[in-house]
Amino acid sequence: MEIDAATVDLVKQALLIALKIATPVLLSGILIGLVIAILQSVTSIQEQSLTLVPKIFAMTLVAAALLPWIIGRLADFSAEMFKLF
Repeated sequence: MEIDAATVDLVKQALLIALKIATPVLLSGILIGLVIAILQSVTSIQEQSLTLVPKIFAMTLVAAALLPWIIGRLADFSAEMFKLF
């Protein structure tokens, strides 16, 4: 079975869109985790569950704040994809 260049390009674009959408949300989780790890290190509090709630809260907040941008990127990609077919 032969895969044409359009299919490969479509998959490449889909992966890039997914990466662009996920990056801000994941970066917020990394930054919050880093700040909490530093605070835990300074205060000698080694509670594992302490990092979970702020990370989830921050990542949800970032995802909600960027929702119009995310929907716009996905709508553009979907329109381009349907245009090809």
